[in-house]
Amino acid sequence: MFTTTLDPRKFQYSIAFFTFLAATTSVYSSETNNDPVKELAKPRSVVNIGVGQLFNDNARFGQYTGLRNEGPYGIFNVDISKRYDDTGTWFKLLGRNLGLQNRDVHFEHSRQGNWGYFIDYSQTPRYEPFTVNTAVTGIGTTDPHIPTSPTTGNPAQLSTERHSIGFGFNKFLPGNLELHFHFRNEEKDGDRIFGRGNRLGEPRLSGFNGMPSPRAIGGFEFIPEPINSTIRIFGTTLDYVGKDLQLSGGYYGTMYNNKNALLTPVGGSTVGGIFSPSEYTPISLAPDNQSHQGFLSGGYSFTPTTRGTFKVAYTRATQTDTFTPSLFTAPGIGSNLGGRVDTALAQAGLTARPLQKLSINTNFRFEDRDDKTPVLFYNPMATLHDLNGNTWNGLNNPRSFRTISSKFEASYALPHNFRLIGSVDYEHRDRTGTATNTGHRFRTDELSYRAELRRSLSETITGTISYIHSDRFGSSFLTNTTGSGDPFFNLIAPSNLADRARDKVRFLANWDPIDSLSIQVSIDESFDNYGHLAGSDLGLRKGSARNYSLDATYTFSERLQATAWFSRNETHINQASRNAITDSGIREIWGANLHNIGTSVGLEVTAKPTDKLETGANFMFSDNTDKFNQKVTLEPQVNIVPNLTTQYSSLRLFARYDIRRNLGVRLDYILDHFKTNEWTWTGWRYTDDTTLTQDTNQMASFAFLSVLYSWQ
Repeated sequence: MFTTTLDPRKFQYSIAFFTFLAATTSVYSSETNNDPVKELAKPRSVVNIGVGQLFNDNARFGQYTGLRNEGPYGIFNVDISKRYDDTGTWFKLLGRNLGLQNRDVHFEHSRQGNWGYFIDYSQTPRYEPFTVNTAVTGIGTTDPHIPTSPTTGNPAQLSTERHSIGFGFNKFLPGNLELHFHFRNEEKDGDRIFGRGNRLGEPRLSGFNGMPSPRAIGGFEFIPEPINSTIRIFGTTLDYVGKDLQLSGGYYGTMYNNKNALLTPVGGSTVGGIFSPSEYTPISLAPDNQSHQGFLSGGYSFTPTTRGTFKVAYTRATQTDTFTPSLFTAPGIGSNLGGRVDTALAQAGLTARPLQKLSINTNFRFEDRDDKTPVLFYNPMATLHDLNGNTWNGLNNPRSFRTISSKFEASYALPHNFRLIGSVDYEHRDRTGTATNTGHRFRTDELSYRAELRRSLSETITGTISYIHSDRFGSSFLTNTTGSGDPFFNLIAPSNLADRARDKVRFLANWDPIDSLSIQVSIDESFDNYGHLAGSDLGLRKGSARNYSLDATYTFSERLQATAWFSRNETHINQASRNAITDSGIREIWGANLHNIGTSVGLEVTAKPTDKLETGANFMFSDNTDKFNQKVTLEPQVNIVPNLTTQYSSLRLFARYDIRRNLGVRLDYILDHFKTNEWTWTGWRYTDDTTLTQDTNQMASFAFLSVLYSWQ
């Protein structure tokens, strides 16, 4: 095992130098060949170098590129390909965005039908779109300092950055075999939003039914999480390709290592006594873990019209990172979680055409995820009465899942260019575990039926209409209880476990009225009805979804093409719940009719007015609205949650002019607009007085001029 440490600046200089050498060699060799036929058969290489100017500071446009602060930026892209005809050897180098933070480089060297290898590097930033205004110090370390009382702070920018380097090798072996090997090491550093605390304050003297109960005060403090982790992915496969039989087997492994295992905040509020935020220290961060998988997949052609496929795999994932002694003092729990999940997978499929007009497709899939993590007594404090007078068992709650799914589909060609398609899908899920804060059931089943009719209405029009009905049902829901066995709460069925009946209709059409025009239309609607637990009308009730899209492509001439598209998505959910008990013993019932409406339009035009000039424009606009329609009613007051709307638009223009055959200039312009009335963070304030803010109307423009040089 080894660890790769990269200096990004040195790596960039090395790549630039290597690119220059490769370009020089290729240019020299191409100058000796002036045969136009041979030139057309040779790969072409391109180097693109220039400079750009960002005219506005922004948070969204440069979130993953680093183009955030107004100023100049370098443009550097390479695409070098070289083939040596005498040996059949290829040399390729691809570099994108080498002058920006989201850069990547891929080098490949191979001999056709013999061997090949590649080396690549990528860098990906991620800037937090919200500005953090905080008095917390020590950001980026494992021991941040939090004010003991609310304190106004200064702006801080949180971000993370990934550096990834990978290697791969393949070799053709005798007997129609090919061996592959790959390895990737990814380093991630930075900091991100995190916090500590709970909703518990000092207990009231008496709560509902005379029992002491917590005061919900929202005692959360801002604590940035330092990021310093490594992910390693590696594996090998051996492939066999025969006339009728194809096989692929191998190994796939992952390892995650978090260099920051523990967060030890200093300071913080002491309000709330033993429930105060300052008591939550140290805090354990994501533990190290790893997984290992062996697999075999393949396919066999029994006849020219019958083919079978299969895959089997076995995976073991473990989490045995050592506990910090100060976090766990309960006897008998050992030095680590002993986390282990074994997953067995088997699937098979068969496609056949037993008759000229009949085609069938069937498959079966079995997955058993066995959680073998030991159940131990981790929290002795749970056996004591909490502020509501309840006790809990203090045990961890591993959950295993077993899924069986199958599908049968048949397609039959009818007269008059009709084709009828029918399918049946079945999914069965078994799960272990116990009910905790939400309802739980051991088994769910879902059965779906689909009927579809296709027809070629003419040589230019093809249409499809389909109907799907599915039902989900299962075993009885478990009743939530406290550690003493007393009933607690179990009134809402989770969305993934609730009984549901779904009906869906879909229409697709493809129309080519003339050779130069193509239009595609897609419409689908679905309607859901959810069941609820006995004695409760809370949780999901009804839902619906509508999706409409229209795409059109028109070719005015060989020099002018245009593409336009429109889409609209509407999702609706009706649900209900209730709030915690108030001092007077009242529980408010609230309802919400959630609507998410997304509308997008786009237009792209490319033109070549002359042999030397090429231009293009791309425009995109999207509007996304969330309507909560949420009301909490407690006479005579009604509280309404406002809507949330986000709009995004982008305009991209380019013009390229070829000065001569292998030399050109290109001018690009990007205008990016982000607008939102995001209110969910506007009123949020951590108890240490940290706030998150953002510019709700961001406009960024980026223009760059570059030179393109190509050769063969």
